[in-house]
Amino acid sequence: MKNILNAPFVREMCKTAANMYRLGWDERNGGNISYLLNEKEVAEYLDLNAVLRTIPLMGVNAGEFDVTPLVGKIFIVTGTGKYFKNVEDDPETNLGIVRIVKNGVELLWGYKDGGRTTSELPAHLMCHMARLNADPENRVVIHSHPTNLLAMTYVHELDTERFTHTLWQMSTECIVVFPDGVEVLPWMLCGTNEIGAATAEKMTRARVAVWAMHGVYGAGRSLDETFGLIETVEKAAQIYMLTKNCERINTITDAQLKELAEFFGVDYRKGILNL
Repeated sequence: MKNILNAPFVREMCKTAANMYRLGWDERNGGNISYLLNEKEVAEYLDLNAVLRTIPLMGVNAGEFDVTPLVGKIFIVTGTGKYFKNVEDDPETNLGIVRIVKNGVELLWGYKDGGRTTSELPAHLMCHMARLNADPENRVVIHSHPTNLLAMTYVHELDTERFTHTLWQMSTECIVVFPDGVEVLPWMLCGTNEIGAATAEKMTRARVAVWAMHGVYGAGRSLDETFGLIETVEKAAQIYMLTKNCERINTITDAQLKELAEFFGVDYRKGILNL
């Protein structure tokens, strides 16, 4: 067996977590990442028959959450109560590789201090199912607390179309990077089936779902793509917060946003631009 600590998916998780902490997106134990792995690749590093222990899903009424479409799938997931700043130095304590079973997960590696998966895993799994239906290549879900995007939810109306329109206007690249827009949820109790189901429903239409006064969920085909997606949304929110109370004498018009989308060949979300 190869050394699991050298596996590309472990190294990528470490680097991504370190970057998210460095940017202030994941204070203390805030935020979580889940990444659907290729079973054959994992088998190069782990004996897939060697189950360390079974961990029930946290905060979930099993009768209300059907995980069947993901049973047998293997994920690498950040642990509950773990600090992103510690992932790179001690991945085996702060990360876990798990296989989904009917009412929980089988631990194949990690959480060596007796830990368990993030309490947000049910929301992640619901989002994975939604995004895999939309795009079978979407393998990553990231939840974080980007500062400016969080601040924006306090001062901007929580309407998906208007929120998206504002973000698109903040930078030339926005409509190209997230042409599907961002979905917005009102404040809800985290770690529950309800917020997981609501987020998953939003993510049938977009790769980004904003939790008002809390943070964001982003999905993508790789850790790099998903990180870059959230990074772009956060940059747009930062520009909005910097200019919100200033007199705006220039803007990107809706006609220019349409021109951008057409030039780069992206299918942007309709009903947002006023044309």
